[in-house]
Amino acid sequence: MDFAPVFDRLAASIGSIPQSGLLIIAVAAMLIGWLGAALARRDLLIGRIVSTGSTLVLCGVLVLIVLQLARLDPRFDVAMSEVGLPEQSVVGGETRVELSPDGHYWLNAEVNGVPARFLVDTGATLTAISEPTARAAGLEERRDRLPVMMTTANGTISVGTTTIEELRFGNVAAFGLDAVLAPNIGETNVIGMNLLSRLAQWRVEQGVLILVPNVPQEQQVGTTQADRT
Repeated sequence: MDFAPVFDRLAASIGSIPQSGLLIIAVAAMLIGWLGAALARRDLLIGRIVSTGSTLVLCGVLVLIVLQLARLDPRFDVAMSEVGLPEQSVVGGETRVELSPDGHYWLNAEVNGVPARFLVDTGATLTAISEPTARAAGLEERRDRLPVMMTTANGTISVGTTTIEELRFGNVAAFGLDAVLAPNIGETNVIGMNLLSRLAQWRVEQGVLILVPNVPQEQQVGTTQADRT
């Protein structure tokens, strides 16, 4: 059975609710559930109905949250595809990125066909897209996903998420990759661990970052060494 349409409808319904509204709904469901349980102890049918309904509401919100968190962990990719949910994949061939003079690893990539420059940051949990790049690549915030908390130099902020249909650099191509839309990072785009952890391996040898995907692609994505400027 393909659960994707069911999940999409559930996610769209919940995602259309303001995030503060989700908290109110969860709290209200718990209070109503407590009331239903009290009525059920008096052998009233309405009590059991109310209690069951509140439990289903809480389960719906919980399932959405769990599935979203599971997408951040590549170990759940197989399970996601088994239930018909979109899969995030990284394919291609070995790509080498030289260390830049500033001590970071930068690479030139394409986001949905739009050129963009990325910083490879092993300390970042999620890939982050700047506002200019998101606008040029046509990336929009997903309303069927809960926002995530992002730590910045100015503190912790709530940011929306998006899905990159195609991200290419060097010999690597990522499809259906989750990312956060970060309006306060200027023009810097970041490749985070949600992409790197989906590689067969990544390592540093003599100052060169080597990225090796799990699944080879029949045709090479680009040059063996990621372009640097």
